[in-house]
Amino acid sequence: MLMNKIIVAIDFSDCSINAFLHAISIAQHCQSDLILVWVDKSVDEKEKYIDRKKDPSQDVQKAFEELIAKYQPELPEGKISFVIRHGKVYKEVTAEAKTNKAMLIVVGTHGASGFEEFWIGSNANKIVAASSCPVITIRAGINIAKPLRKIVVPIDGAEETRQKASFTAYLAKRHDAEVFVIKLYTSKIKEVRKNVDLYASQVIRYFDDEKVKYHVDALDAENISDAMIDYAKVIGANLISIMTEQETTTANIFLGPYAHQTVNHSSIPVLSIHPKETLSGTGGF
Repeated sequence: MLMNKIIVAIDFSDCSINAFLHAISIAQHCQSDLILVWVDKSVDEKEKYIDRKKDPSQDVQKAFEELIAKYQPELPEGKISFVIRHGKVYKEVTAEAKTNKAMLIVVGTHGASGFEEFWIGSNANKIVAASSCPVITIRAGINIAKPLRKIVVPIDGAEETRQKASFTAYLAKRHDAEVFVIKLYTSKIKEVRKNVDLYASQVIRYFDDEKVKYHVDALDAENISDAMIDYAKVIGANLISIMTEQETTTANIFLGPYAHQTVNHSSIPVLSIHPKETLSGTGGF
């Protein structure tokens, strides 16, 4: 049986190595192979594992071999491999995921710091926006406890909000994690609040059917992103599951303000799922 594939974007910065370590933990629980992807692009001299006296294109294979030799023992039931691609970072990372029918991409991000020395810093949001599979982003300098134990699932008034349930349930069951469903009310209008209640009840019913452990809370929030990040910190969550809003044109690809703010500002890893993108075989809405 072919194993699931998880793609990890690597530029050899501390940020991307931290994301890789989290990906190993997820791969352990999901019985997945890891494919590490480096894209040939000019990078900064502070990369870990790479001898900067040499051309990085000559050095990167050795760097990957070091990483794999060190960490393959931590994934005894899966394989860690690497791929070197050429072109635009976000296009190549998402193309590799599509080629391998990957279930997930894991990528580090420097968040709102404006840190652009490594390509991870400027491409994480584009990877989230362009990917056809779910993406977990992990902020630089954040050492969140592993494995997954508490996952926050915010439910708002958008019809698509329910679609995050299937992949979240899959991860929760694989990790024996608890899911915290938050009904987020951003309006006093009764019809809007009724929609939130309706969608939450449907998600809860799905978790019941899937035998996922869950809790339910409700919050009035002016800013959805701030509210769910604050809630996640209070309960000690180590993943927030969101649906993305995005805009794509021939010239630009970027996240909408809600998803962008969450990915950039959350000190807790964020699972971003595009509407209508669910894990094959896990059901959903």
